[in-house]
Amino acid sequence: MRHLWSFLAGLVVVPVTWVLVTLGQDGSADTVNRWVEIGTANTANLIEPAVYLAVGGIVLGLLGTLRISPLGPLVAGLLLVTPYVGLFVSPFRVRERIPSDWRFLGDPLPLGLPVENGTLFLIGVLLLVATFSGQRWRRWPVAAPQPESGTPDAPAPDQTLTDWSPGPSAERDTAPLSLGYPDPDPTPTEPLPRRTGGGSPWSAPPGNLPRRDDATS
Repeated sequence: MRHLWSFLAGLVVVPVTWVLVTLGQDGSADTVNRWVEIGTANTANLIEPAVYLAVGGIVLGLLGTLRISPLGPLVAGLLLVTPYVGLFVSPFRVRERIPSDWRFLGDPLPLGLPVENGTLFLIGVLLLVATFSGQRWRRWPVAAPQPESGTPDAPAPDQTLTDWSPGPSAERDTAPLSLGYPDPDPTPTEPLPRRTGGGSPWSAPPGNLPRRDDATS
């Protein structure tokens, strides 16, 4: 199927390229000749023929580089080379077969111009050379299906340096870090004696110390 689409693309590219190259070359030549006649140049006049040539180059580039099928460039190259080769056999008959009274948007369309100056022959040879490239006859490489991770045939992933083992470690049995304070004494301390009455703690000396009155008497 891809060969059929490439063949149809080659048939369409030939007349499109012929017309675009004719418009670009005729417009560029007339613009430059006009500059020489008037002695001044306006580069804006070259925009239109440059667009025609650029579009023709893009179309030819896609046909010559895309790896769809080599049949399209082969057909297009042969058709573009044929008119110039016909000049070797019967030049006047070839010129009569090329229409010279066609017009495009009111401008004359001299289709014989790219044939006589050899532009179509050059483009055709380039497409023929691109046809015989060995890479064009090969199919695009297909990626091999990757096995799922759950299947038994799937290889185990390589363990990198950043991986860590979730197994138990000997460091978990070590004592936790402390701030250097001693452990609290587990034995309870004796409670302090309760105060009797509502007096101040400074009203009487603690314990059985003798009072000042008893010492003087």
